[in-house]
Amino acid sequence: MPGVTKEQVAAARRMTAIEFLRRYRADDLVKSSARGEYELRSHDSFKINGESSLWHWKSRGIGGKSALDYLMHVEGCSFVEAVRLLCDERPSFIPQRHEEVERKRPPFKLPEKSPTTTRVEAYLRCRGISQPVIDHCLQAGILYESLPYHNCVFVGRDAEGVPKYAALRGTYTYGKQFKAESTGSDKRFGFCIEPSTESKTVAVFEAAIDAMAEMTLAGDATDKYRLSLGGIYAPEEGCDIHPPAALEEFLRRHPQVDRIEFCLDNDPPGRAAAVALARLYGKRYQVAVRLPPIEGFDYGDLAQAALEYRTKNKAKNCARAQNKYKGNER
Repeated sequence: MPGVTKEQVAAARRMTAIEFLRRYRADDLVKSSARGEYELRSHDSFKINGESSLWHWKSRGIGGKSALDYLMHVEGCSFVEAVRLLCDERPSFIPQRHEEVERKRPPFKLPEKSPTTTRVEAYLRCRGISQPVIDHCLQAGILYESLPYHNCVFVGRDAEGVPKYAALRGTYTYGKQFKAESTGSDKRFGFCIEPSTESKTVAVFEAAIDAMAEMTLAGDATDKYRLSLGGIYAPEEGCDIHPPAALEEFLRRHPQVDRIEFCLDNDPPGRAAAVALARLYGKRYQVAVRLPPIEGFDYGDLAQAALEYRTKNKAKNCARAQNKYKGNER
């Protein structure tokens, strides 16, 4: 590996983030209000567990455990710089302070809006999303079609209704699926489908399309909040999980909510995260884990499978009707 050896990389990976902070950033590390948790004087949205070393930078929606992860993702080091620093080859290196990194965060901007939603609607219908659910999101202003690439844009807004987050998904149905977030997106404000009447329940999903899919499978019901986290950070076995920024912000703004349904993907990361989150929030809320019943599926897969099943049965019924008309049914 250019610049560092495999042995150096292995040595660097052995140091945990909390060990590094205690050794090299002791003046910046302070106890937070939560038991066993610490934060930084220079950036109080950064939290780290003193035992597991799991850290979470809430304003960026990222986390990790090792000192190497911390240096690269929080203090802006390159991989080689971080390895050398941890191996004490560059003790004079001074990484960027948190407030400097935060100051450089680019401003949020939504993609240009297309005057039509033809491509988005066609794509979502192919994914098994019902037209009433699509219309509901379009009318709420949390879904639109972008220009010039005609992507799906799933919008997250703050308490005043101002867009703060946008997840993008390509509308083509072949090749590798395009997925991204708009520059400057704030993960605290996730895509959320609000109920038609006040509700005390929020269903939590990894992606916006999963929220729309579950709503479709529920008969287009608008009976509860459906919130996308914009992805998950699965904890290592035996470790605690950091509260998702989108869910924490949602619960802060909706104090009436007393039930959380974790509708994550039925894969190893999704299952691990669902169990950890249910344990974390079960102390304060009623919780339910509602993973898709098929291993490896998310709710988007379920909706698409349901569409394919309906289409297949419709074709069979049409063939049967034609045979009966011709007097050929056996």
